[in-house]
Order: sequence, then C-alpha cells, then structure tokens
Amino acid sequence: MLMRTDPFRELDRLTQQLLGPGTWSRPSAMPMDAYREGDQYVVAFDLPGVAADTIDIDVERNMLTVRAERRPVAKGDDVQMELSERPLGVFSRQIVLADTLDTEHIHADYDAGVLTLRIPVAERAKPRKISIGVGSGRKEISG
Repeated sequence: MLMRTDPFRELDRLTQQLLGPGTWSRPSAMPMDAYREGDQYVVAFDLPGVAADTIDIDVERNMLTVRAERRPVAKGDDVQMELSERPLGVFSRQIVLADTLDTEHIHADYDAGVLTLRIPVAERAKPRKISIGVGSGRKEISG
C-alpha cells in the first residue's frame, strides 16, 4: 500500500503553534473555494464555529474583504482546559474582484459553518450577439 507523505506537515504544525491564532493586527487566513456558476461567481469560505454576528463583509472599489472572529466558549470557574487545538481569534481574507462583476448585488448566506457569497456578472460583461448590417449597394474601387 502506498502512503502519501507530506515532509512539511510537521513544519507547518510548528509554525502554526509559534504564530498562534490570528489577532486583529495579524489575522489568520481562511480556506475558500471560488467558481463560476452560470451568470454568477460563487465564493465559499470555511468558518466553522464562527457566530454569524462576528462576520464582517466589506467591498471597496474592487476589493472584497471578509473578516470573522472565533471567540472562546464561555467557561466556568471550575473548568480546567485539558486540550485546546481549535484556533481562536481573527480570520481574514481579501479578494480582488474583476471589473466585470456587479459588486452592488452581492448576496451572502451563512450555513453550517460555510459563508457563501454569490456575485453576479455585470450586464455589460455578459456575452451578446452583434447584428451585422448589410449595405444596399456595391461599390467598386478604380484606380
């Protein structure tokens, strides 16, 4: 049986431990998928365990910024943490959007830890047919 190994997995784990979770001044990245579906682009961000009220979406010109925060679960005085592997803190991602997208009509949904943005293609960027006019007469060039 073949086993797939990643020689940098341990280095990535150590780096994540040293850098720790994101802060407002140094947010962690969030994984995402982006694809085109018909006349719109879909961008899906993984944000498990993030409350919807901590998600902030901004568009300025062509820059889309998504920022979210995963806060610690409230614990009582008699709770002693034994293991904590889930990252807490701030997550952020910026995407440069094409001029062909309609940033005025972005639709956002958050379900099961996935934030999905649907960005329609602008009308001016959609393919269209150009009709060809036919002239009434034929001209000859003499020379």
